[in-house]
Amino acid sequence: MEMVLDWRSVGSLIATVMVFRTAMRDFVPPEAEQWLRRFLARVAAAFRAPTATILIYEADGAAVTGVANDLYDAGQLYLGARCLAAAPAVRLYKPRGGSSTVASLPDAHTAHDTWKGVTVKWTSTARPVDVYRGGQGPSGGGVHRSLELQFVRQHRDFVHDSYIPHVMDEATRVRLTSRERRLYTNGEEYQRLWTSHAFSHPSTFDTLAVDPALREEIRADLLRFASRREHYARVGRAWKRGYLLHGPPGTGKTSLVAAIANLLMFDVYDLELTTVATNSHLRRLLVSTTPKSVVVVEDIDCSLDLSDRRKKGGGSIVDQDDDDNNAAIGREESISLSGVLNFVDGLWSSCVGERLIIFTTNHPERLDPALVRPGRMDRKIELGYCSPAALRVLAKNYLGVGEDTDDEAVNGLMAQAEGLLAADDDVRITPADIGEVFMGCDGAGASAALRKLVGELRRRRDHAPAPAVDALAAAETME
Repeated sequence: MEMVLDWRSVGSLIATVMVFRTAMRDFVPPEAEQWLRRFLARVAAAFRAPTATILIYEADGAAVTGVANDLYDAGQLYLGARCLAAAPAVRLYKPRGGSSTVASLPDAHTAHDTWKGVTVKWTSTARPVDVYRGGQGPSGGGVHRSLELQFVRQHRDFVHDSYIPHVMDEATRVRLTSRERRLYTNGEEYQRLWTSHAFSHPSTFDTLAVDPALREEIRADLLRFASRREHYARVGRAWKRGYLLHGPPGTGKTSLVAAIANLLMFDVYDLELTTVATNSHLRRLLVSTTPKSVVVVEDIDCSLDLSDRRKKGGGSIVDQDDDDNNAAIGREESISLSGVLNFVDGLWSSCVGERLIIFTTNHPERLDPALVRPGRMDRKIELGYCSPAALRVLAKNYLGVGEDTDDEAVNGLMAQAEGLLAADDDVRITPADIGEVFMGCDGAGASAALRKLVGELRRRRDHAPAPAVDALAAAETME
């Protein structure tokens, strides 16, 4: 027996459904209707696998005044990076100075994600709440947002142990590539410890005018440090590393600091010690820095008296902050050496997270050994005068001249300049000086710039000071 469904039958079925729906609204009480809806939902759920839900609130506590929940921000970043490409609606924003837009899940919307064969459902919710201000009673305007993470109950352990850490790691990666990095500096105000500006220094490891072997060694050391969080925790050390950069002025210490920050995508805190009033103020500055940051003290030997205590008759080297130590270091300085030592390697130094501490100086021999011992300054990097390898980097940066150039005149001039740098110790010139020579010939061409550089190198060679004559030998010669 065949059942034929024509248009009249379809119309009758639709009319019956509409009449039944109208009767339900007119004759069934709202409480009974809600009970019936819940009953039908339970019946439908009985045929599905049991589910579990994790609630992730935007803030831990009251809306607006609660503490921000990092997991909420991580979930939104993760959804924007993985799950919203085909979504019917997304929320977009672009961090100031960021390189790209970031998508997030709008309120009252859902998205699905599948990772390692397990499918989860994300739902963004928002509800209005009352905000209490200054004991004046509740006032409107607050919104309490949350994310609901729903999954099959049998995958609870997988979601807790694997999926949520995966979300956090992926969000960290997205945040690093999209955020605006900042350059912070401290001032004399206690209430405002740091002021910041956008950090946009163009220096990279590819543009550094240093020995290629040293450059790659530093790069490898930094990347190894950034990836060894578990190693530092296992050996019981704070996740930090100290660098001492030393060398004559103009050898690229500041450029190296900027290249390090750009390589690791860290913020930079430029600490001016002369404006720090006390050791406690120095600790406040330290704990107010953020993870993934570079703390820099430039020309530390000029900031305060950090010279070798043994050379001043101070006796043995100690790290304790006692009265004798403070008196011996410098009675007129605002902070003491022991305060700086505790800043670098004390208990408070482990309260922030992954961090690089970099000191620069032109005179490393003036620093107290306690400041530069292993564990405080893990690497001591000397940046010297320009070498032939560094000259090739500078020529490529400023003149666009590479090793594969076909211009014979340029190649000849480069060979002369490299020969002068390599053959004569009296020809000492910093990368900054060479950069000034090249900048002065901007627009004149590579040959003119290199010709001027060769002339400058020869002038320095011809006017190099004569070696000092030993006084005793001179006296014997006169006799």
